[in-house]
Amino acid sequence: MLDINYIKEKPDEVIERLAKKGKDAKEEIAKILELDAKRRSLIAETEAYKAEQNKLSKMIPQYKKEGKDPAPVFEKSKELGAKSKANEEVLKEVETQLTSVMLALPNLPDPDLKPGGKENNEPLRYYGEPHRFDFEPKNHVDLCTDLGLIDYKRGAKLSGAGFWIYRGMGARLEWALLNYFIDTHIADGYELVLVPHMLGYECGLTAGQFPKFSEEVYWLETAEDERRRFMLPTAETALVSLHRDELLNESDLPRKYISYTPCFRREAGSYRADERGMVRGHQFNKVEMVQYTLPEKSDEAFEELVGKAEALVKGLGFHFRTVKLAAEDCSASMARTYDIEINIPSMNGYKEVSSVSNARDYQARRGMMRVKRGSGKIEYVHTLNGSGLATSRILPALVEQNQNADGSVTVPEVLRKYVGTDIIKK
Repeated sequence: MLDINYIKEKPDEVIERLAKKGKDAKEEIAKILELDAKRRSLIAETEAYKAEQNKLSKMIPQYKKEGKDPAPVFEKSKELGAKSKANEEVLKEVETQLTSVMLALPNLPDPDLKPGGKENNEPLRYYGEPHRFDFEPKNHVDLCTDLGLIDYKRGAKLSGAGFWIYRGMGARLEWALLNYFIDTHIADGYELVLVPHMLGYECGLTAGQFPKFSEEVYWLETAEDERRRFMLPTAETALVSLHRDELLNESDLPRKYISYTPCFRREAGSYRADERGMVRGHQFNKVEMVQYTLPEKSDEAFEELVGKAEALVKGLGFHFRTVKLAAEDCSASMARTYDIEINIPSMNGYKEVSSVSNARDYQARRGMMRVKRGSGKIEYVHTLNGSGLATSRILPALVEQNQNADGSVTVPEVLRKYVGTDIIKK
């Protein structure tokens, strides 16, 4: 949620910055200013009524003492009470409308982001060189099928298109990746948290995914008297609610968390022709990083998360690039995002394997997550997240880039202690 004081002080600047995200917010900002003015007017008027009531209440004993009839005073007080109650009902409705409009606004992109979408994304740096083969390489679908790593057919039989089964060495390779990620994060001082896979609505609201994107998750059918839950689309949705409605001390920050979860996504539209096999699916595994920081440490935390995601990909020996997203390509909740994109040879391009984002205080305002300074000042924390990493694109790149002429796949050195072999072959 945006800072309403900033909206009131600089409405034109807010409109201009949201326009970089492709959002025409003129009507919403005008509505917010109108509702806020009405809210403040109602509060002032109601307080005046109550003050007058208190004044009249103090007059009643004096009237009785002087033998005056207090009935007119009682009548006037009753009238003021009715006006106060009516105002409070209107105020409740105005505040509901105001909150609704505020919740629908996306986060402000950082000023240095380019406007527009993917066409304005900016590659910042490259690592390594694209893999070259002296034989005709296979794509990851054929490799995984031939080596018995992934069972696409039976995955579809169990759950339909967009699902797969890891088998044998494929399951061990997937588990090796997750262990490599988790062990590295723990060594870097992150706390491992295993969160529920079913979450309540407030988690999606705090993360900024709801209400706008509430139909893009899998909702569970529940009885009318049960709490409605959805399957988490990413561990971030849970981790950024860990401290919802909490007041942290300055000494508590930063808080650094990681969590492994399967992620459940409803993918809109049809798959692209090149997104075969595991590249896009309804369920995939991911280790997620989340930080809660002081506002002045926010940029430093962002660079740390980017560096950690890059280090994981470097450790696997991949060629990759780090891309600064244009404003419109950042998600609604985020002020800035860098993507780590690896090369999957059969796709003739780059695929995102990690997104590192800074929400600034946007999520903290939605979830009332604040910090009390040593001076006593209370302000909102900043929240950041990054994939560390998602496996559904790492594994296809791994088998394609490390394949050999005989159809076998060389296991990256950092994974060998988990997999138990150097080479995967038939």
